[in-house]
Amino acid sequence: MPHSIALPDACQWLTQSHLLPLPAPLIVDWLFDEGSLTRRLTRLSSDGFSVTPLFEGWQPLRDDECAALDLAPASVGWVREVYLRGHGQPWVFARSVAARGALEGDGLHMDELGSRSLGELLFCDQAFIRQAIEVCHYPRQWLPVADHTDGLWARRSRFDRGPLSVLVSEIFLPSFWQALHDHPENC
Repeated sequence: MPHSIALPDACQWLTQSHLLPLPAPLIVDWLFDEGSLTRRLTRLSSDGFSVTPLFEGWQPLRDDECAALDLAPASVGWVREVYLRGHGQPWVFARSVAARGALEGDGLHMDELGSRSLGELLFCDQAFIRQAIEVCHYPRQWLPVADHTDGLWARRSRFDRGPLSVLVSEIFLPSFWQALHDHPENC
């Protein structure tokens, strides 16, 4: 079962120029870094990085996702939810979505990724163009039950390749910030 429900105005996604007040510099650094989060988490974990799929399948997308992908409300898309782990600990909950029509016609096989990182695929394909990073405090109801926490920082950005757009959201869990605090030299 995917971890999403429709909540009107549950999250206001903002770019860095519209985010006031700014969070602490370390948080800003992680939220707005334009490089590969997979690579950065791999460094932080000293190569103890892994991906655990939680849900993959077709379903109606949330209203905020449809708006970000320029789709009609309740459009069906491919949804992939995973944990990005460091040393077995879930550090980031990630949700990636793409419109059905664009995905089926593109040849990007999100359904075949398994425990591989979608981020690595997107960053290795030079044809993908990353749009602006947006952030918000992610609604607890959109998280897996085990992670229901208020006020978690999330970021998202859209990756475009021709008619295909993939919206990637990454929610930083408390265990991530603890690991960062414990190993600042690996940042």
